[in-house]
Amino acid sequence: MPRGKYTNHKGKSRRFTNPEEIEEQMKREEKERKWRAKRGDESSDEGAAAAKEKKSDASGSESDSSEEDSDEGKAKGVGNLIQVENPNRIQKKVKKLSTLNETVKTSTSSKPELSRREREELERQRAQANYQRLHAEGKTEEARADLARLAIIKQQRAEAAKRREEEKKQKEAVKQSKTAQVQKALGKKTT
Repeated sequence: MPRGKYTNHKGKSRRFTNPEEIEEQMKREEKERKWRAKRGDESSDEGAAAAKEKKSDASGSESDSSEEDSDEGKAKGVGNLIQVENPNRIQKKVKKLSTLNETVKTSTSSKPELSRREREELERQRAQANYQRLHAEGKTEEARADLARLAIIKQQRAEAAKRREEEKKQKEAVKQSKTAQVQKALGKKTT
């Protein structure tokens, strides 16, 4: 069981650096930086440290902008020693509001580039709309067949209506003749 109040996840107690040690380390780094500056042998690592120091000296909005710039150039680990060209790596760029507004205006005015699937979908929709328009005008094969079928159906319905009308007239005539016979049999006069 670890002893002490503060322990990390590995079970060891924490070790805190004294403020004196930190000051001493900063003085050593400053001496090394001056020595290298005299020799003219300042490396990119030292340049980043100098930029970091300048950042801490600046104040207000200037420090915010320089802070963002130094974060872009700052590399972790051996990243500053090895130049890697990764096409998928996206570096953050500071954008000004004026340029952002201009890009929005140009992007809305220019025609958006469509993917292959989107282009095919648009072409399919246009073709379908064109077909529907031609179909409504009766210029397609299917529309002609439908119109011919409709004409036949209308003709059949008209004939059926005529036949029903004739049957109705016949039934009325038969009914009237029966009522006339019944009246005659009863001896009543027909008016």
